Amino acid sequence: MPDSEHRSDDRATGARFAPSVPARQEPFPLKGCGALDWGMQSRLARIFRPESGRTVMLAIDHGYFQGPTTGLERVDLSILPLLPYADALMTTRGMVRSTVPAAARVPIVLRASGGPSVLRELSDERLAVSMEDAARINAAAVAVQVFIGGEFETQSVRNMTRLVDAGQRYGIPVLAVTAVGKELTRDARYLRLATRICAELGAHFVKTYYCDQDFDTVTAACPVPLVMAGGRKLPERDALIMAYHAISSGAAGVDMGRNIFQSDTPPAMIRAVRAVVHESAKPDDAYDQYLSEPAPAG
Repeated sequence: MPDSEHRSDDRATGARFAPSVPARQEPFPLKGCGALDWGMQSRLARIFRPESGRTVMLAIDHGYFQGPTTGLERVDLSILPLLPYADALMTTRGMVRSTVPAAARVPIVLRASGGPSVLRELSDERLAVSMEDAARINAAAVAVQVFIGGEFETQSVRNMTRLVDAGQRYGIPVLAVTAVGKELTRDARYLRLATRICAELGAHFVKTYYCDQDFDTVTAACPVPLVMAGGRKLPERDALIMAYHAISSGAAGVDMGRNIFQSDTPPAMIRAVRAVVHESAKPDDAYDQYLSEPAPAG
């Protein structure tokens, strides 16, 4: 061997090997994430910004059970301009392949359950997408509806656990979406029940609604990240207040749809939501930011 290989200088014995420095091991610091495989953590790190540990998901999957929702009649016109401001896009495989540009590079949370329309019993869902197809799409996660308290509760829980098993094989996280249904009481007691069941049975993160009282007990009792659902359209200031309180109570982000794409100025609204989620902006400051951008003419 060349003499240089045997030299006892700093390059050979000290600085390059750093024997006194412990080896680094840096799992993605997201709640409940530390024991997950590298691929799972990597995909979650695409959805939740590492700097804040939070996410602003844009939900546009409404059409899978209620058709062309107001604001989603032309996704190519109304939603594509918002993609640069979304940390992830929750949508369907049909919309991904027909409309979402691959070059947009937005992480996809893929709707994987479906079946009934708004004309039938919504809880009678089945799995509608295979994990293989989710992998082909390069989904960052898959989403399944879980109807705790619904007529087909057990079936929907079984849908989720089957998806979790498949996700473990492919390294794709599962988002459980719960507290769905007009007849369900959305108080902290119910939300704790629904979100905890989903997490205990393997969901890697959970989406649920906000409640005014004791929402911090809902997030505290859920051992995985909890993302707040936007729900029905609210006045912009009210939606920002709701997001602020959810984040302050321990939510790891929001998944908003109608409160963004049905806003008078959707780009301004999603930027205001981002300020609340990632910068902990106060609602009034975020609302002033929203107002500072005029609505488009016409």
